[in-house]
Amino acid sequence: MILNFGSVNIDNCYQVRDFVRAGETISALEVTRHAGGKGFNQSVALARAGAKVCHAGCIGEDGLFLRDMLRAEGVDTNFLRVTDSPTGNAIIQVNARGENCIILYTGANGCVTEDYADEVFSHFGPDDVLLVQNEISSLPYIFEKAREKGMRIAFNPSPMNSGVTREMLGAADWLFVNQVEASEITGAEGRENCLRALGELFPHTAVIMTLGGDGVVYRDKRQSLSHGIYPVSALDTTGAGDTFTGFFLAAVLSGGSVEYALETASKAAAISVTRPGAAESIPALREVLDF
Repeated sequence: MILNFGSVNIDNCYQVRDFVRAGETISALEVTRHAGGKGFNQSVALARAGAKVCHAGCIGEDGLFLRDMLRAEGVDTNFLRVTDSPTGNAIIQVNARGENCIILYTGANGCVTEDYADEVFSHFGPDDVLLVQNEISSLPYIFEKAREKGMRIAFNPSPMNSGVTREMLGAADWLFVNQVEASEITGAEGRENCLRALGELFPHTAVIMTLGGDGVVYRDKRQSLSHGIYPVSALDTTGAGDTFTGFFLAAVLSGGSVEYALETASKAAAISVTRPGAAESIPALREVLDF
């Protein structure tokens, strides 16, 4: 079982010609509401990729529809807690080139406590895998509990901030970063320098570094692999990284090779950017296999 201890958000998405600048007021071409949060998206991606996943985290009463959506995907929501705080939300601008910029409000995602984590982890053990991002509270304690339980850890430290510690990064078995995040972690510039620095800092961690239009590279202490992108007409890149993470993990945890995982996840991400929204854009496994 994969325990995804992650965020659940309501995404308010604004289609714009260009991103708003300081002091500027612009008109949106369209506004839509979507389910989101990196945790939510990755749980949906895992489920659609065929993995068995349990989602833990916090929502408000305004987010009950998100719990229903997770359940409809086959995600176990027995440990998803409803709090008095409003559900986390995001304001997303998507420009004419399909690029996005995002403002996050933590909301109920900040209500994850150590006591709650204890309750959740009492149901998991060494045969399970923890997946975490950086959008909920009590992350250092969650890492501590996962290691205490003997669980393997997949970490996507996004959005990067000072709360992401070297101890957390070093505890990860799989580290999912983009090149900007890798540079922030290591202080290095350039793809190879970042990969080399990550390998030196975290020698026991498999690094999966996404490179946008240049694809993705994978490196652990035994091998180094890369995979290019599949050319498509991008409509909305929101959630593409989450799609990649979910499909990659589902593939390797089901016994697939790293090469197969990179291929499958790259295909899934390519499909996702041709559709609007985050979770809504994630393809089913059959679509990916037929792509």
